[in-house]
Amino acid sequence: MKKIKAGRQPNRSLAGDIGVGIVLIIFGCFFAFPLVYVINSAFKPLDELFVYPPKLFVRNPTTKNISDMFLLMNKQGVITFTRYAFNSLFITAVGTAGHILIASMAAYVLAKYRFPGSGPFFKMVTVALMFTGYVLAIPNYLIMSKIGLVDTYLALIIPAFASPMGLFLMKQFMESSIPDVLIEAAKIDGAKEGKIFFTIVMPLVKPAILTLMIFSIQSLWNNIGTTYIYSEELKTLPFALRTLAAGGVARTGVSSASTLFMMVLPVVCFIFSQSNIVETMASSGIKE
Repeated sequence: MKKIKAGRQPNRSLAGDIGVGIVLIIFGCFFAFPLVYVINSAFKPLDELFVYPPKLFVRNPTTKNISDMFLLMNKQGVITFTRYAFNSLFITAVGTAGHILIASMAAYVLAKYRFPGSGPFFKMVTVALMFTGYVLAIPNYLIMSKIGLVDTYLALIIPAFASPMGLFLMKQFMESSIPDVLIEAAKIDGAKEGKIFFTIVMPLVKPAILTLMIFSIQSLWNNIGTTYIYSEELKTLPFALRTLAAGGVARTGVSSASTLFMMVLPVVCFIFSQSNIVETMASSGIKE
């Protein structure tokens, strides 16, 4: 009987491995192109930004675009760069934490308990995934206006709590990754629901939590918020940076620097949690 070498797939040859590797490299370069272009554009002087045909890599790197961005941010009004940054960081942190907690608790109930209406309720959540933020903008504004939360941080934070994506991902991950016998054993040992949820369930769904964190950070960090927030001291960093970029051709360099600045946080978070994202996506649709 022929032995199969450890570490090699029995149904793939060396040529097949090389072919798959080449295809992955090609697609990797294709998807990395926008990121490489943005990074290089942020450090290009104006003469390189307007050169035709455009060059991918910068030849004479400069930090003038970034320094001009901070200088204009501090000169354009009484609100400083740090205030805009604080607004965005606060909304992102609170919105993400609340979204993870609420989605996890709701997903735990739907995944591990059966009660009248649980099936139709989850179907409603699945249908809600089809609605984009543009469709929900007017209903959200009317609700926030009715309860008096317009022009406050909560106008952006509370809608983030109810995002259906988090509930969907967490429920599917809990169903496929947490066996019912584990929860039953904890109950037999005398553990209460709160202890089971925070000490057993939450540590086991860490990959799903990190995945949900990435999606939530990306959504909230890039939220302009002008629909709900009118006070200048409450406006977000993306709004301030877009205002700078709208200053005409002379601010093309500042616009490139602001684009890079807004990409840093989501990209860094993704790099540190990409393996957990793959694991969550691979198991969120698996059922026993």
